Amino acid sequence: MCLSNRRFSLLLLPLLFCLISGTGAAPLPATATERPIATVYLFLSTHCPISNRYTPRLARLASRLGGRQIRFVGIYEDGDATQVSVALHAREHGLEFPLLLDADGSRARRWGASVTPEAVVVDRAGAIRYRGRIDDNDDSSRVTSADLQRAIEALIARKPIVRRETRAVGCAIQSIVAAKTPAVDCPTYAEDIAPILNANCVSCHRAGQIGPMPFGTYRQAIAWAAQIKVVTRARRMPPWKADSHGEFIGERRLTDAQIDVLAAWADGGAPEGDARRTPVPPTFAKSEWLLGEPDAVFEMPERYSVSADGKDVYRCFVIPSHYTEDRWIAGIAFAPGNRAVVHHATVFQDDSGAARRMDDADAGPGYKNPTPGNGPGYKTTLGALGGWTPGHEPRLLPSGVAERLPKGADLVLEVHYHPDGKPETDRTRFGLYFAKGPIDKRMRMGDVSSFDFHIPPGKSDFVVSKTATLPFDITVLSVTPHMHNLGRSMRVTATLPGRTTPIPIVSVPGWDFNWQPSYRYRTPLKLPGGTRIDLEAHFDNTTENPAQPNRPPREVRWGESTSDEMCTCFFAYTLDSEHLADEPVVVPVK
Repeated sequence: MCLSNRRFSLLLLPLLFCLISGTGAAPLPATATERPIATVYLFLSTHCPISNRYTPRLARLASRLGGRQIRFVGIYEDGDATQVSVALHAREHGLEFPLLLDADGSRARRWGASVTPEAVVVDRAGAIRYRGRIDDNDDSSRVTSADLQRAIEALIARKPIVRRETRAVGCAIQSIVAAKTPAVDCPTYAEDIAPILNANCVSCHRAGQIGPMPFGTYRQAIAWAAQIKVVTRARRMPPWKADSHGEFIGERRLTDAQIDVLAAWADGGAPEGDARRTPVPPTFAKSEWLLGEPDAVFEMPERYSVSADGKDVYRCFVIPSHYTEDRWIAGIAFAPGNRAVVHHATVFQDDSGAARRMDDADAGPGYKNPTPGNGPGYKTTLGALGGWTPGHEPRLLPSGVAERLPKGADLVLEVHYHPDGKPETDRTRFGLYFAKGPIDKRMRMGDVSSFDFHIPPGKSDFVVSKTATLPFDITVLSVTPHMHNLGRSMRVTATLPGRTTPIPIVSVPGWDFNWQPSYRYRTPLKLPGGTRIDLEAHFDNTTENPAQPNRPPREVRWGESTSDEMCTCFFAYTLDSEHLADEPVVVPVK
């Protein structure tokens, strides 16, 4: 009896769940008269976020096309998967077809699957009729080529399959690595890999954090050795995009040597080595507030529901501060309510009432941001108080520096939600830390931006540049490069008065709209008046740009929508000439 109904008792899982593991497993039974014309093998993962995003589509596809002619079978490739974990995953994600465990990777090797999710369609004679991706975009709203569906429909109609093989994109199947015999002189987990993961990855990839899979032990790491190799070699992980060399706080940038070691370990069979040499894993604060208990905590007015499938959501929630006098803010920290779907969050200020009007006009909770990722959707002279992205560690501003929160201002929390394949809810919180001593300087925001460009369709390396000259002496605390989906790289330099050789401010050689943190200097950067700031950005408006929707390129101009483009570098700075020693500091009330 195979598990095909979501109404089951966890106590009866070992009896009810027809999971087959290993090379000697027999195929699922079928009589001669009931034998389907093809079986669709779906290679899945409980951890892989891309695989999880596809589960609603796979459930719908199996419900619509599965039956006597077409059989769907899910094959789980996680090295740490168990009958219970797979059963729970299937129940949460609505998968009602038979499921298999592939602990040794034999089925993946047999059918040539390399990533999750990937589909292999095998006819009743044992011939592969289709292998590859489910469709051409993990965002279901942007799919233009439903390759698996077309292949199945062609089989049912007894017609030729036009595209019999496509390239699947997802998480590398891990059990293939684990099946290897370790190579001689291969790097080991104990001596070579654990130190890299502990320093750069484990803070996010551990229980309760945003990393979808844990890396804290050898068993956990070996299960993802191949994927670690793929994402670090492509520099998609760790999510640090600046080409930096220690000048920024919180840098998680792997060296070329570290990336090579991780790849050699995966290719060599991912051996453990001498377990006694494994370093002690890092410890983390038990409190959700890494800076200690905040002086004031705010949260979304009510829970927000995130659908299982569809577009990413940028939602803004208006939270009154109720302060009757200005407050000076030295820091902000975030407590994401549901790290499975909260991609990043930002807090803006509003003393105009615009955000409340937008909230009132939307059925809510909150309101849909019309300018996602580019501000709260209304014009304001007040900046953001701060933001959170995965791996972000909150920091207090330097002593004597603070940001002013006007009395009576609303706090507007923008949250970017990323659907994960099953219905979720969230109620994110954030905390403010008030300045405790004399305030000498106010943190200010400025930018160098280009607004008058247009990017022709088909242009693979379109360059936008902008130059600005500082009118006064400033000290730069942090910088935030900003582009949209067509951006490929940005470089910003400063040429000081009387000099000809520029100094670097920030360089992002591999831009990714999904990862755009602020880079905060370890030693604030002093720039005298008369300094020339030069910004150069490169854009790719072709279908070769992996961030492009699967549509023909069109002319793109400046605009705040994500379908438009921007070219900006924001600066958080203080005025060297400013001294606010007489400004009042409000003592926080506990």
